Amino acid sequence: MKRWSLRALALLTLAGLLFWALRHAPLPEIWVAVRRLQSWQITALLGMNALSYLLFTLRWWTIVQAENRKISFWPLLRVRVAVFGVSYFTFGPQVGGEALQVLVLRRAYGLTYTHATASVLMDKLLEFLINFLLLALGLAAVLQHGVLLENGMQRTGSLFLLTVLVAWPPCHLILLQQRRHPLTLALRALPWVPQSSRPLRFIRAAENLAGRFCRRHPRRLLAALAFSGLAGAGLLLDYWLLAGFLQLPLSFWEAIAGWWMGWLALLLPLPGGLGAMEASQVFALSQFGFGAASALSVALVMRGRDLLVGGLGLLLAALDTSLK
Repeated sequence: MKRWSLRALALLTLAGLLFWALRHAPLPEIWVAVRRLQSWQITALLGMNALSYLLFTLRWWTIVQAENRKISFWPLLRVRVAVFGVSYFTFGPQVGGEALQVLVLRRAYGLTYTHATASVLMDKLLEFLINFLLLALGLAAVLQHGVLLENGMQRTGSLFLLTVLVAWPPCHLILLQQRRHPLTLALRALPWVPQSSRPLRFIRAAENLAGRFCRRHPRRLLAALAFSGLAGAGLLLDYWLLAGFLQLPLSFWEAIAGWWMGWLALLLPLPGGLGAMEASQVFALSQFGFGAASALSVALVMRGRDLLVGGLGLLLAALDTSLK
């Protein structure tokens, strides 16, 4: 009875998130924007998006298979889409679906929670590594084109924060390889965290397993990093293609700046950056001389695609038999 109650609560929560997002999404405007595209262009954009998910899953699968060769690729692809759906529709900066990854590895494949968490930790570190490198490129593009006007002090602070963000993932990986546990040390420094608490021991064990992966499987680590880099490049190419299809010819740096502004909007504590993402595209692309209507059409097509994939992800999360 308890199991069925939890499942019912999870289904109601997922359904409520989807209803809230669709109720506030500008569906008629999205349809008008999508109709500006030809069928082959829509197919190309969906194909690019599918390729990105394949590469994201290949990164995670490469890490997981180091400890368990029986885990196949295609079920993890399904989970990856479900993770996007959960993260996209929840209130937060595009996180929340990682617990789903851990649960699937535990319940469907018998991995311990520690091993499953270690694989997700490695997956997120490699994701952050590429995301923060793209963030650096995006900020450089934004500053170059004057999209954000800053004085010298603000620019110095932004560059310092950016340097810290870009350096964190590779430094974390190096420390893990050297049997150091930076996340555990950071939590131990917090005075309100008990030093002998079970969660702290769990995180230390997960970091230890992640470090063991770095030491024992350097080729897999490089392969996973390559998949992550290709996926990041695919995201930028997808944005550039979309803008071109909608008659907004962007240069390399303009495409990076526009994508970067949309990425920042998704970090706001709103489901899918609802409203903020549209505003970011109008603001950024108008700086390059494009009209507000054309810029808004880019955001609306992106919104329609994400709602489609996110809705499919929520459906997969609700129907996944491994979570029964």
